[in-house]
Amino acid sequence: MTEAAHDSTLDFNRRALIKGTLFGVATVPLVWGSDASAAPSAVQTVKAYGTASISLTINRQQYKLDVDVRASLLDALRDTAGLTGTKKGCDHGQCGACTVLVDGKRQLSCMSFAVMNQGKQITTIEGLESAGGELHPMQQAFLDHDAFQCGYCTPGQILSGIACINEGHASTDDDIREYMSGNLCRCAAYPNIVAAVKQARDKMGRA
Repeated sequence: MTEAAHDSTLDFNRRALIKGTLFGVATVPLVWGSDASAAPSAVQTVKAYGTASISLTINRQQYKLDVDVRASLLDALRDTAGLTGTKKGCDHGQCGACTVLVDGKRQLSCMSFAVMNQGKQITTIEGLESAGGELHPMQQAFLDHDAFQCGYCTPGQILSGIACINEGHASTDDDIREYMSGNLCRCAAYPNIVAAVKQARDKMGRA
């Protein structure tokens, strides 16, 4: 083979390789070894990874949910169970908008994995109304005292207010302000919220 022909062959092979690489045309097959069975199959079966089937008791009702193992309780409530009364605010545990009750205690649902709450009793704003349609005393108090404006933080405020009373932290206005301080109201309805918690405290028979 002449030197010119040799250079021409190299040039063709380079062009074919580059063309196949850039445009996805397999002009130059690259096979490791001579055994055709060693080549990868055309179809790969991949199993879903990182999901879990969980059972949650929400508002006295059983829910069976398929969730990402990393999903927060907040996202499971809103996106999977369809209970959108619980609000997503900061999603960093700083605003209190996502507060729910877990076994009667307030919890920031954005800071808890859904899978951690199996076997626990979860209460959201949708679960406060009685079977007969009567509002919870805290819900009624928020209405009576106009303790909300835009209403976005209200579900978390109401759940936190109930817990505040049940914890015995609603004896004075200062106590209420202190133990409700984790729930932010951008509309600044704080005086009305304190008044609502006091009314609900008296209706709930707790000091």
